[in-house]
Amino acid sequence: MIEELVKTLHVSRSIFCSILFGALIIASLLLGFILNRILHHWTRKFRNGWGEYLFALLESLPVPLLLLSSLYIGLESLPLPARYEHIGSKLILALVLLVIAYFPAKVLILALSRMSQKNPSLERVTQPTAFLIRTLFALLAIIIFLENLGISLTAVWTTLGVGSVAVALALQETLSNFFSGIYLLADRPVGPGDYIKLDSHQEGYVVRIGWRSTTLLTLGENYVVIPNSTLSKAMITNFSLPQIRMAYSLQVNAAYGTDPERVEKALLEVAQEAIQDQTAGLLSDPTPSVRFIPGFGDSAMSFSLNVELARYEDQYVVQSELRKRIVKKFQQEGIEIPFPTRALVIDQPGKELLEGGAEH
Repeated sequence: MIEELVKTLHVSRSIFCSILFGALIIASLLLGFILNRILHHWTRKFRNGWGEYLFALLESLPVPLLLLSSLYIGLESLPLPARYEHIGSKLILALVLLVIAYFPAKVLILALSRMSQKNPSLERVTQPTAFLIRTLFALLAIIIFLENLGISLTAVWTTLGVGSVAVALALQETLSNFFSGIYLLADRPVGPGDYIKLDSHQEGYVVRIGWRSTTLLTLGENYVVIPNSTLSKAMITNFSLPQIRMAYSLQVNAAYGTDPERVEKALLEVAQEAIQDQTAGLLSDPTPSVRFIPGFGDSAMSFSLNVELARYEDQYVVQSELRKRIVKKFQQEGIEIPFPTRALVIDQPGKELLEGGAEH
């Protein structure tokens, strides 16, 4: 039949077989794409169920499997040139390895995706873990393919061994930041939107956690970029966890000789008036309290006015407003806010020395 078509079309046998072979491959690709779209539709239809993972696993297989089938049928049934047969056999090997490597990698990635849906804390590590899984299986397929081509990998492994040491030394900081980023994404000591403060005094809202660095937005609307390795080793205070609201204690001094109960009453009145005036960021629940803490200072009695704030950054507005009200209230109540004083005691020899110096 092929011979008759060749004579009818007046083309050479090799050209005709090549055209037929190409048409077979194109037809398999088109059919594979159509099946892929159909399976993708069913994947979306069964969202959040086991059907989604089954069809998601199958939707990428029609194209390589149909292409593999068309190559095999073409090589077995068509009298192709030897060069085409050699190339086709290598393509079949590559596709077989692709399917073998793809299937278990896809299973692991889908299982990880399902786990992240059940446990949202794992969602942030899904992407880097999926990347590592794909990379490992792709490297495995490439190694098997090269071995089947007869390429000796001994020299390659030796070169890679020496090169990997050099690369590891050169990229030590980069790799450290990369794995620290994975730790931060998995352990979640901080997250986007949290207000944090480091022991090195950098503070701000977490904007993003990347693979190399974490970006903070300060209250001054500036970005602070911190390497992940530094952040993972730092002592971090997270002002957004376990809740975004926070308690704040304002220290106030009063002169010795003042009745402590008068001071406590005045401070409570100040806090209640500020709440009634709806001072931004100042909450009414729990109610403000005053404690005679830290107590007796060198030059004054120290009290703590304890209030609840809506957010960490509200403390600056609340501090300013409360201090202005406290000064006004203390003036009305006759409560003195002292400044540091020191008493100098001079003994008799010291007095005589000073008097003698004054006479001269």
